Amino acid sequence: MSYLEWAECQLSELELLSSMFSAAELQLSEQLALAELRSFVEAAAPAGSPPPCRPHFLIKHKLPTPGPETEVVLSCSYPSEYPSVLPDLTVRCSSLSRAQQTELQAHLNKHLMENCLGEVCVLAALDWVKDSLQLFINKSLLAAAAPRKQPTSARAPQAFSRLWIYSHHIYNKSKRKNILEWSKELGLSGFSMPGKPGIVCVEGPQSACEEFWSRVKVLTWKKIMIRHREDVTLEHQGEDEETAESMDSLRKFTGFEEAMFDPHGSRGNHMDLGQLYQFLNERGCCDVFQIYFGIEGRSSDLESK
Repeated sequence: MSYLEWAECQLSELELLSSMFSAAELQLSEQLALAELRSFVEAAAPAGSPPPCRPHFLIKHKLPTPGPETEVVLSCSYPSEYPSVLPDLTVRCSSLSRAQQTELQAHLNKHLMENCLGEVCVLAALDWVKDSLQLFINKSLLAAAAPRKQPTSARAPQAFSRLWIYSHHIYNKSKRKNILEWSKELGLSGFSMPGKPGIVCVEGPQSACEEFWSRVKVLTWKKIMIRHREDVTLEHQGEDEETAESMDSLRKFTGFEEAMFDPHGSRGNHMDLGQLYQFLNERGCCDVFQIYFGIEGRSSDLESK
């Protein structure tokens, strides 16, 4: 299929969704994106030219469940090649825990990959969520009713981790927002570099790093992996404050930020790797540059001399 054919499918699906849901239920992040998509289709743009926009929208849907109604929010963004590739879909539901939302997301991605690849699938995704949500809510109620184990006096050894995550690309605004919010929620430091390729580094308690990775990896990616990891077991653990101080002494970053390094290229999606190397070098972790890219890094300042 060509970009024009993909855009025609996207426009048809958006128009169908607009006819089915009210303005309060279907919320486009940017109305201009829909207008640009329609203009692209009506102008019959050249086959090799991608549309200038990536429509992003939310579908807010209330489902009848025992007790109060449950609201599900489906966040969707179209890649240029959709529906030949899956859309970027994220499910949020206040009735589920973070772990259950992660599990629900993983099952949804698997269902769409096995049954809907090559077809428009937002309605199919919503239908699957509606059919599956009650099962996850029931599991939540059973877990809450189950007797809790009494804590033992022995404390499991704690560990510090630093994960270096590599993605083929990070463009989607929703994913970028999730990365920032989840790192803050879990008390992790590090940085994310959007664009192509995309890089994320998180550091902090090992359990928090693993939770962050479990949430991120189930989002829709072309390619994502942990390229490198560093784990340190804290041998001498006293009070919680002492353990936190030991953790903080191992951190190479202060807080978490989204780092941009002179974006360039036709879509502004490539970063200056010399500046990235300098950024890593200043924080004492420049060795990871070769792990990511297979070459020794040089700062932009050196390259310009």
